[in-house]
Amino acid sequence: MVESKVSGRPAAMKQTDSQHTVIVGGTRGMGRDLVRLLAGQGHTVSVLGRSQPSEADSQLANVEHWAVDILQSDELKKTLSGIVAAKGNLNSLVFFQRFRGDSDSWEGEIETSLTATKNTIEFLADKFRPGESCSIVAVGSIASHFIADEQPVSYHVGKSGLGQIVRYYAVALGRKGIRVNSVSPGTTVKEESADFYAQNQELRDLYESITPLGRMGTAADVANVAAFLCSPQASFITGQNIVVDGGVSL
Repeated sequence: MVESKVSGRPAAMKQTDSQHTVIVGGTRGMGRDLVRLLAGQGHTVSVLGRSQPSEADSQLANVEHWAVDILQSDELKKTLSGIVAAKGNLNSLVFFQRFRGDSDSWEGEIETSLTATKNTIEFLADKFRPGESCSIVAVGSIASHFIADEQPVSYHVGKSGLGQIVRYYAVALGRKGIRVNSVSPGTTVKEESADFYAQNQELRDLYESITPLGRMGTAADVANVAAFLCSPQASFITGQNIVVDGGVSL
């Protein structure tokens, strides 16, 4: 059931005044920061998520939240059709979702990170605005290449597979003018985890001591890179992964 709640480019490339961006997993964490950032830049933003937005986020101008379980393919397609019918074709599509359920983590992570991403891209591939700056961004993790002891094997495999999905669709959709890239954050302080790190200063000190830039990353750091990849300023970048970890993976 679909539920809606209001809540230097190339000279040859035209750009409408209001870009339409669809964000999957935009009701919390890094996704929510991107929603706020793009809304502030005048984008029309359609947000998919299972969680309800906060009262403040539900009142953001040009933002509409759509409640959907992205693991239900028929429900997902119906919701995406509703978004396009209501808001028009899109310029950008950004994925932040990850598995947070209590069921089997292997099946859940593969379905959430990989299958839902593939299904969404393939359904929307012909729903981008021709001749405009068009982009797909998947937000993964440095755990796609390194081991994070606190995360299960399913998380590592899901994020690694996401990188190959990005490379595949960068080639498959390139002729449509759609760029496909990924962002890989390290450990990041989000609104939901700020209190935890404030109460565990020793752990925060450790992260800061091993990070060349001397601080922990924030959700805004990741949102800024995703916004850049969605912009005409990234017009000749595709199939790439940008690591946003302050240099800790070095």
